[in-house]
Amino acid sequence: MLIVDLPLEQLRVYRPPLTKQPDFDSFWQRTLSEALSQPLELSLEPVEYPVPEVRLFRARFAGFGGGQCVAWYMHPKSVPAGGLPALVFYHGYSGNKGQPHDYLRWALQGYAVLAVDVRGQSGESSDGAQYEGGHVTGWMTQGIMDPWQYYYRAVYADAVRAAEVMASLPEVDSRRLGAAGVSQGGGLTLAAAALSGRFALALPDVPYLCHFRRSLEIAQQGPYLELATYFKIYPEREEAAFRTLSYFDNMNLAERITCPVLMSVGLQDLICPPSTIFATYNYIASAKKELAVYPYHGHEVPPVHVTEQIRWANTILRGVL
Repeated sequence: MLIVDLPLEQLRVYRPPLTKQPDFDSFWQRTLSEALSQPLELSLEPVEYPVPEVRLFRARFAGFGGGQCVAWYMHPKSVPAGGLPALVFYHGYSGNKGQPHDYLRWALQGYAVLAVDVRGQSGESSDGAQYEGGHVTGWMTQGIMDPWQYYYRAVYADAVRAAEVMASLPEVDSRRLGAAGVSQGGGLTLAAAALSGRFALALPDVPYLCHFRRSLEIAQQGPYLELATYFKIYPEREEAAFRTLSYFDNMNLAERITCPVLMSVGLQDLICPPSTIFATYNYIASAKKELAVYPYHGHEVPPVHVTEQIRWANTILRGVL
């Protein structure tokens, strides 16, 4: 097997020093206060769909500080008296919420589903922010010289607001919410689990947005390389940029996560290196957590892992043993 990172025995105990700034907690306290005080302005537009067992809507809600978030909202037509368990899905970098059929396996089991487009990427959500200082292609360096202006501040806040949207829906049992996503979606799952307090389960796969400095050192593909391109142009900005990134590093947020977590990592991952994922996982505070290790997989989710996700979700959110 090709070794692309540290040996597995070292990965299992890998806990590099955290990079939190002294005002890390107050930064997120203020951000969350702003995010939770802003009205959601939720609207639901019914969408015709050829699966009679579910109802489908295009959901729209106000983005953090401007812009609009757009999502698929789907739920079974039959709603039990106690309400539905629910899952919020976040998508991968540069992607979008996909198609409604991507979530049918969940809705047909009895879950409400909210699948959110990340602002400004290839879906329908718009980004109302302006970023100073220039950036390279992509989103990783937008506003990177100031954590208050950085792109992912609004993205993380939108992820928290999506949880509030789901919790507000009358057919949903707000005590039984889960978050899920792959790559960037996995990173947003971790961030939302750390910041919102709404989630009873997190299912992050091969998460991005973890241990930024290590990622830039060894990633061979993917959006972390946008940082390298930026530092080629502005080498004098590197340390200030990493200071900004420290506020959004899921390794630094991991101690805030207390809900059950089932996470995955591929040891052949050249985009989100295994050590960055282990570094974050090893700091997660949850009493119930598991990292599924796939030695021969890269930046992908093995089909067998989906079965484990269904098992965890059904056990924790539906009480099905």
